[in-house]
Amino acid sequence: MAESTVCPTVRSRLENAISELQGLHELLLSGDLDPEVLADFRDSLNRVRTAAWAAQQYVARKETDQDSTSVLSFLAGERIRAAHHLCQAVSEDLRRNDIEIQAGSLVQLYEVMSDLTEQLKGVINRLG
Repeated sequence: MAESTVCPTVRSRLENAISELQGLHELLLSGDLDPEVLADFRDSLNRVRTAAWAAQQYVARKETDQDSTSVLSFLAGERIRAAHHLCQAVSEDLRRNDIEIQAGSLVQLYEVMSDLTEQLKGVINRLG
């Protein structure tokens, strides 16, 4: 991507993120880490890495007038995979007695999951 086409705010934020990641690299190598926090951090990095790759592919295809549908489909699949992983983690959290979860957050999650469940039923019925 040509430097002149990059929004200065995006460029600045990405450069700050790179610097922060370099600092975290040193921290990861030096300390005693909570395995659960480390696993969450790795998952987050993987999602960012995948999104960065997809964004790069999408821009490259747009610049060459190629179809970007496959990249968008890949991203949708990655979001589904990440949602599955997050749902499993939330399920584990809900089984624990040592975690306090705000009722409002649970209500919001329930509402969006109910809507999503209905959409999933429709899509699955069309597919199968």
